Amino acid sequence: MKRILENLGRFHDVAFVLFFGIIVALLIIPLPTVLIDGLIGVNMALAVMIMVAALYLRSVLDLSTFPAIVLLTTLLRLAISVATTRLILAEGDAGHIITAFGNFVVEGNVIVGLVIFLIVALVQFIVITKGAERIAEVTARFTLDAMPGKQMSIDADVRAGTCTPEDARARRFKLEKESQFFGSMDGAMRFVKGDAIAGLVIIIVNLIGGMLVGMLQKNMSAGEALKKYSLLTVGDGLIAQIPSMFIAVAAGIVVTRVMKEDAQDVGRDIAEQLAKQARPLMIAAVFCIALSLIPGFPTLVFLVLAAIFMAAAGAIFTRNGGQIPLLSKPVAVSQDGPVSDGKDEFIAPIAAHGQGGDSGSIVGYVYDQTGNPSAG
Repeated sequence: MKRILENLGRFHDVAFVLFFGIIVALLIIPLPTVLIDGLIGVNMALAVMIMVAALYLRSVLDLSTFPAIVLLTTLLRLAISVATTRLILAEGDAGHIITAFGNFVVEGNVIVGLVIFLIVALVQFIVITKGAERIAEVTARFTLDAMPGKQMSIDADVRAGTCTPEDARARRFKLEKESQFFGSMDGAMRFVKGDAIAGLVIIIVNLIGGMLVGMLQKNMSAGEALKKYSLLTVGDGLIAQIPSMFIAVAAGIVVTRVMKEDAQDVGRDIAEQLAKQARPLMIAAVFCIALSLIPGFPTLVFLVLAAIFMAAAGAIFTRNGGQIPLLSKPVAVSQDGPVSDGKDEFIAPIAAHGQGGDSGSIVGYVYDQTGNPSAG
């Protein structure tokens, strides 16, 4: 198996050319439904793989090709949508996956299917894509603005001897890669946004075009055409929107990733940060108990949730040695008097020398204490 993977790795450039050949074929050549089903499966598998890779990402530079991945997956998804639209309008059939998915989601009710598709599309477009796009835009701008300061800091470390020229070169290279990455992500989020809009437009075109083809060319009644083509349209739309939403979620995770030295995957970071304090879990448990007392609410559900939160809070409380951690550690203050930083011992004699109004006396004292004639 290892040898097979190594041989495949040698022909990655050929695979890249083959990928674009498939996209061109999807846009131009009518393909059989079996091949369309296979490409739909590949599209969904790739989307899941990319989202999981984003979840386990420790640093954004570990997946610096993500903007290109977003572009390529968007092209593949749109090409598949064009191919399925051709099959739906020309043959009234788009393969087993789309038909089965449409039957499973619609369940004989066209309105339910359309509402589900609209909810998924609007959640992706308004909530996920718009938020991630804004974050990518702001991060790209702030990263670019911070570059001069970071480069000056690296130069200062080199002059101070705390950083070798090789380390400085590596830090500059990493800084440039971060700037290029976030700048590319700002543009890649436009692809995700355009993909969401294209999905809405394609389903409208499929539905209207399918009804016209059914009634004008295939002599169907309006009800029959609506039933047949709405099922295929909803199935096609959801098959395209679900992978698109996975990619949008992955992009949101990548652009919201906070860079730090001891970074781990997203799930572990979230679990560790939420598990630092027992107090929020205890408050949530009390809130669930209060909700269980409201008439008509499922009491058992909220009591089970309260028990889970209480158990987690107890585990954290025990781990912390029976103490509830504070947000910040208290600072010890001396009871003998105000803490001095050593400046008073130097400033007080200067003030004493200056009481007589003789500025020369002050300059002389400063010179005697510092040995620097320019200190005055």
